[in-house]
Amino acid sequence: MSEETVVDATTDRRVAAPPASGLTEREPARLQFQRLYRLMALTDAAGVVLALVFGRWVRYGWHATADLFFVTLMAPVATVGLFRSFRLYETHRFTAAEEFRRVFLALTIGMMALVTFGFWAHSTLSRSWILVTWLLALAATIGGRRLWHAQIRRERALGRLTFRTLVLGANREATNLAAAMRSPESGFEPIGFVRTSEEAETDLGLPVLGHIGQLRELIQRFRADCVFVASSAVSSEEMKQVARIVRLEGLEVRVSASLPVVLSSRLSAQPVGGVMSLALRPARLTRPQRVLKRTFDLVIAGAGLILTAPIWLVAAVAIKLDSPGPVLYRQRRVGEGGRPFVMLKFRSMYVDAEQRLAELRPLSEADGPLFKLRNDPRVTRVGRVLRRWSLDELPQLWNVIRGDMSLVGPRPPLPEEVAAYEEWHFARLEAPPGVTGLWQVSGRSELSFEDYVRRDLFYIENWSLAYDLFIVLKTIPMVLSRRGAY
Repeated sequence: MSEETVVDATTDRRVAAPPASGLTEREPARLQFQRLYRLMALTDAAGVVLALVFGRWVRYGWHATADLFFVTLMAPVATVGLFRSFRLYETHRFTAAEEFRRVFLALTIGMMALVTFGFWAHSTLSRSWILVTWLLALAATIGGRRLWHAQIRRERALGRLTFRTLVLGANREATNLAAAMRSPESGFEPIGFVRTSEEAETDLGLPVLGHIGQLRELIQRFRADCVFVASSAVSSEEMKQVARIVRLEGLEVRVSASLPVVLSSRLSAQPVGGVMSLALRPARLTRPQRVLKRTFDLVIAGAGLILTAPIWLVAAVAIKLDSPGPVLYRQRRVGEGGRPFVMLKFRSMYVDAEQRLAELRPLSEADGPLFKLRNDPRVTRVGRVLRRWSLDELPQLWNVIRGDMSLVGPRPPLPEEVAAYEEWHFARLEAPPGVTGLWQVSGRSELSFEDYVRRDLFYIENWSLAYDLFIVLKTIPMVLSRRGAY
């Protein structure tokens, strides 16, 4: 039998088409995800119920009441209903941070409803129990979802839970989209391009399967799960045609926005005349948001200082016994708006470390103005232990209390780093520096300077209280793994 071909619209030559045989055996990704999300809903509901019961045990022991029985009975339905309203059973569309934000909001609304119920019903449910339950429910649902996402990654590595995707367009943007989708983590499997009225590129890497007029036929033939539209390659009339076809076929459709990555909470679709536009919420914190962030900082940093007091004592004794010099190291850093401040750390180097920096700078393993050296000879024995577990950063909690720093924010730069900044780097000084941040949970010392800056800017442009909590919680396993710490 001769090999099946399609016409490559860029050259008018016939080229080999991806084989259509065997595609009927592949279950559509939409159905695979529906089954997975039903199981995820069960674990969400179970996590909240366990949080209710365990929270009650922590607060009151095993003594059950009619109120608790009623709330526990209603919790599974209420949880799944709230999570559905926040589209939490479509999380293949979201980043981990966006999913966390939605879970945070859904559970907060649920607990507020519980407080309201307790008030009007003159319930015996205490506010402290509700707070403990909220924290436990957040930990249980997020933990369960992390396990599900680990399973999704394993499935995708085996070629499952991926969307077979037709890329609409054959221009440079379309080829960039297809290249981005080739990573297994993307969740997409590009199978070819569909040409529009735009002029096509000549080097696409995948075949052009046909023209937009054949879109419905191509969807059915190649069992496509998704149509990904390169927005610069389609006219408004062609987009209307696509919308009608994917509605009839029940497909997922994505449209590229030609924007840097931002959290979806900052975006909203708004019509302008006959054209649809994306409105981008300003990144700067409002006064109420600053108050909220400051309150979060004071509560967590204050609790952190109290809980880590024994570590401070042990670290201070170990530092003094290991090498001569002060316990705390004070270093001048640049904070929000370019204002200098003194950052505190446990001393992890010998006292002549600054004087020896010039001779070691040629050995730096970092790019840009940063200095990083994995086996830095200036680090003391105790200092290596402190750095390996990030314990040298603990005194920065006092910087947070003082208001010099925030719990979460951009990495605080040295004055000499700022002196070497390019123009776009200065935007990272628009927020208070943080003890931890997106840079901390994304690789730390393994990142390049440019990656540091990009992650800091992403954080500044997408701040929310839920995002801060997400980063704080993600910092814990990162510190315990010791990845990038030296």
